[in-house]
Order: sequence, then structure tokens, then C-alpha cells
Amino acid sequence: MGSLALDKLNGVRKAREEFLSHGVIPVGMVNETIIRSWQRSATRGIGMERGETRCTPRYDLMERRDKNDILLLRSQPVMENLYHEICGTSSMVLLADSEGVVLHSIGDPDFVDQAQKVYLKPGGIWSEGVNGTNAIGTALEEQAAVQVHSSEHYIDKNRFLTCSATPIFDPRGAVLGALDVSGDYRSQQQHTLALVRLSAQIIENQMFAPEFPNDIVICFHLKPEFIGTLYEGIAVFSPQGDFIAANRSALLQFGLDRFRMIGQSFASLFSISLKKLLEQGRFQNHPVLKLQLKCGADVYGRVWPGASISPVTFLPIVPARSKGSKELPVVREEPTLLTGLELGDSKMQALIGKALRVVGHDIPIMIEGESGTGKELLARALHLAGPRKNGPFIPVNCASIPEGLIESELFGYEDGAFTGARRKGHMGKIREADKGTLFLDEIGEMPLQFQARLLRVLQDHMVTPLGGSNSFRVEISVVCATNRRVRDAVAAGTFREDLYYRLNGLLLTLPRLKEREDRLLLAGKILDQCVGEERSVSISPRVLRIFENHPWPGNIRQMHNVLRTALALLGDGNEITLDELSEDFIDQAGCGANVGERCEIQPVAGNNALLADNEARFISSTLERTGGNITAAARMMGIGRNTLYRKLRGQAAGSP
Repeated sequence: MGSLALDKLNGVRKAREEFLSHGVIPVGMVNETIIRSWQRSATRGIGMERGETRCTPRYDLMERRDKNDILLLRSQPVMENLYHEICGTSSMVLLADSEGVVLHSIGDPDFVDQAQKVYLKPGGIWSEGVNGTNAIGTALEEQAAVQVHSSEHYIDKNRFLTCSATPIFDPRGAVLGALDVSGDYRSQQQHTLALVRLSAQIIENQMFAPEFPNDIVICFHLKPEFIGTLYEGIAVFSPQGDFIAANRSALLQFGLDRFRMIGQSFASLFSISLKKLLEQGRFQNHPVLKLQLKCGADVYGRVWPGASISPVTFLPIVPARSKGSKELPVVREEPTLLTGLELGDSKMQALIGKALRVVGHDIPIMIEGESGTGKELLARALHLAGPRKNGPFIPVNCASIPEGLIESELFGYEDGAFTGARRKGHMGKIREADKGTLFLDEIGEMPLQFQARLLRVLQDHMVTPLGGSNSFRVEISVVCATNRRVRDAVAAGTFREDLYYRLNGLLLTLPRLKEREDRLLLAGKILDQCVGEERSVSISPRVLRIFENHPWPGNIRQMHNVLRTALALLGDGNEITLDELSEDFIDQAGCGANVGERCEIQPVAGNNALLADNEARFISSTLERTGGNITAAARMMGIGRNTLYRKLRGQAAGSP
């Protein structure tokens, strides 16, 4: 920390002491937001030496998570992306509800341990009324982005923190909660608050379309290239044209605040009639339309008519939704194929839990993992679990296609587009995936010159073949996979940053096989699949010991090949022994001739745990699998929600 930063820090510390001791309001040293917060904290009787930081009981935290399940659903992928930007800086990302209670967090382990000492963790209460001036509580009070650094915190024990938070608003302008990045004050980053604000805007934008399935959603911007990005304006109108909701960017472009938007309509904001706009959106080839605001400014927009608009008459086919009513959330059964990818491994359980929460929400997924960890298998399971499961699943390996053919393979080409082209042309993989899923394997290997074109297709949902003038509309789900961090390629300048964020809605990192706790069960499952129903084959205990301790550098693909080879060598036998394993595989395990002695499985702990302890573990693991969703956990356990709440209250009180 430089001398100027230290001088400012000392100045803030002295100003705070003057304020607390003598009520003197400092001038120039501390911004007005912090001063107002100090005054509120003093009025509430919060002492600077206050040692009590309250943490809500576990059952209350579960209820809060259940109540805010949509906010959690939209926020968790964004939080992971935000954490990837700040990881390694002694920081963490937190999401709090509208009352300042932390719902979810992710961060650097060293800092997380330190932060937990002041209850900066899920369940911690960080409202101003409890914790005085702090970024989460003050952002909620001010309903604005706030940065609170070191001694600007009201309570002494929080001075080791530097925090940046911003409120998250629902489409109608109500505060849902706050997004925060907190870290060690010595590693303060000037750009953190900007990252937090952008991340909150992503969350807010994602709340719109699912919230208004029967209404008309218009996405627009002064520049067409910003359509489909977090900078686009989003405005929602009823089928009759009445204004319902708008995001921050839309309000800025309209030149109005939320209060002055009350009573507005489509006709009072745009020069074109709503029916004519819907007609243009239906019949024009290009989905991005030129519009004009009433103020005279030209904007470009895309319209989503909603389920209540007739595609023939462009008029409402159902009555308008009454004010104050709310759509009931859709309860989706868990897809068996996706959940079947894990057999008890905690990392896979967490990964599948995240995947289940975003399936069906048109959120692009990026899968990271070493070669052979099952990236394509997971991608196929995601496809079959989603709303486009009846459409095609089209895999494309970006590393195996020669660079000169990638463009024609992806986008297709017309007859005679180039020497050697097929006589009738080629549709291309993107059009083949229409109404289904496009799986882009090894996406990090895509040449830079084709990335801009792919980005345009993903934004406009239109693809133009090589040598052609006609564009074709496509509706696809996109899943990408890579065996290296694409973010490193972004930093190296070999992968476009805007495409990376377009493809990376949720990052799923597959564990290596040697890290999975269920690898023996996985071996049994693979063996059953290879053998079939007409035959029964087992694995000897000595081979299981090798499987348990093997490094498995080839991951699941290697296990599959080892078992297939062993079955071929086994012939008509019914147990795989050391004789069916290659010497190379045994040497790789580091066992050699003494395989039976040197590859032992550690004994499992005794089974004499109390029933209450087993029940507590079961409840805890089930809640982790469902991401804290009480309804889903109760359904998975076969009990009612109230029963689960009662058990959680009993655990909190220390009773069985």
C-alpha cells in the first residue's frame, strides 16, 4: 500500500474518531454516503466497539433461500463468473437478501476463513441496523452502489475489510437483495465496484423474460451490436400496450426514472404502433428492427411477443394480467439421466445441482475438465434434460476440424461457394442444430477470425451460409467444453472476451476421476453397461484396490478402456482379476509386484453412529444437492416442507 493510500486511510480513521467522539462531521475526507450511514448508525445506538454480530439460525437461512430461490438461480452463475475475475486476491463474492442476510458466498479459502470470524458468511446479518456502516447494509439503505473501505466501516472489528456492493432490483424496481465483493483492505482494487455493478445488471436482465411469459418484451439500444449484451435496454408492455417494467438501461434511454414511467404506454414512448412492430418482427428476415423513440432518437430492437399474442392477428388471445398478480413458478421434475451421472461423489452432486437449476432457462453452459472426464456425456445429458430434448444434438470438435474448413462446417455454404464445394451446398452444423443443442467441444481452439461471426449468430439467431445472401433463423441451446481455461486464452488475446461471456453463462468444472469419491461405483456401472443384461461379471477385491488408488490420468475414458480390454481377455469367466490387467496399467498405479500389499483401501468408519447424526447428515447432504431449496429437498426426502422445517429447528436447538 502506497504512502498516499496510507495517508488517506489515517485521515479517514481520524475523521471517524472525531465523529464518534465529538459528533463532528468531517468535510472532504469522507464522502456523503458514508457520512449519512455513520449518522444512521449513531442514531441507532450502534457502538464502534460492538462485538456482537448476529447470525440467523440455519432453519431461517433455509427459509430465506427458499423464498429467494429465483434470485439464487439467476445469481449463482453470475457470482461464479465474478469470482473467476477476482480469485487469488484474498476476496469473496456474497449475495444478500433485501434484509441484509447473506444467502450465498464463494471466495478464496484463506480469506473465507478470516471473514467467517465476523460472520461474513451465509446466515450472517449485514444490515446497517446490526452491523453499522458496511457495503451490503448501506447499499440496501441508499439503494445505490456503495464502496466501504477499512475505517469507513462503523464497527472496529470490520476495519480489515474493503467491500463493494450494489442493490439488485426486480423488473418493477423493488429491491431483491445486494451483490457484494469483500476482501482484505490491503488488496483494494479500484475496478471492483464496476465489476459488481455490471454483474448485478446481468442478474437483473435475466429476471425479465421468465417473469413476463405472456407480455411483450422489447430489447433495444442505440447501437445494434449491443443487442443481446448486458447493456441493452429491456422494456415490458402488456398485450394492450401498457407499460409494466424496464431495466436501468431502458430508463436511461427513455430519459425517465421509475416514478415518471408510471402510466406510460408503448404509444407514448415509441413512434411506431405496437401492432405494426409485432408484424415487422414476424415477417422481416432480420430480427433486429429499427425503431424511433418519441424523443426522436433512433434505436434498434428485438421484440418477443409473449404467449398471449396471436401470431395471426397480433392481438391478445387472453385477458391482460391484473395488477399485483404473480405467475406461479413451474415445478420441474429432476431429469433422471442428468442426476444419474453421479453415484455419491460430493463434487458431482454439487455440479449436477447447479445444472438442474439452470436447465430450461436458455443459459449457455461451459464445461471445463481434463480429457476423458465425460464432458460430452454431460453435454448430452443437459440436452436431454432441457426443453429442446426432442431436437438434434450436434457435436462439433473445434480442434479436429482443419482451420480452412471450420467456417464452412459451422455456417454452411451455397452451391459453388468455393472450389470443391458440394453441388447442392451444405447446411452447416449450426443450422443442423436448429431446435436442438449445439455442442462446441474444445471451444478454446476455435481460430480467432471465426469467433466474431459465431458471436453474431448467437446474438441475432441468424446464420448466413458462405456464398449466400439469404439468412436463416435458428433457435439453439449452446453447450461448450474445453480441457483448458478459456479465460487464459482471453487474457492471451487468442479468444474474444465478448464471446467468452456470451458462452459462459454457467461454468461447470468436472473433477478428475482420481478425485471422485464414487469411482468404484462408477467402475461397476461401466462394467454393467459393457457386459449387458445377459451376463454377470464382478471385479476382484485386489483389482478394486488398484482401481481405488490408481491415478487415472486418462480419467473415465481410461477406466472404460481398461474394463473393455479386461472383458475381452476374460473370455467366458465371471470375475476380473490381475490377469486381465495390463502391466502398464499396474505399473502406472505404482504397485508393481506387491499390488496386493501396496494398494490397500482404508477401512470405512464404523456404522454405530446415532440415528440423529445420520439424519442430520442426510438432511445436510440433500440440502446441498438442491442448492438449499427446501421444496426440492423435502420432495427428494419424501417428507413435507413443514416436517423438514421442524427437523431443522430441532437441530438448531440441539434436540433430536
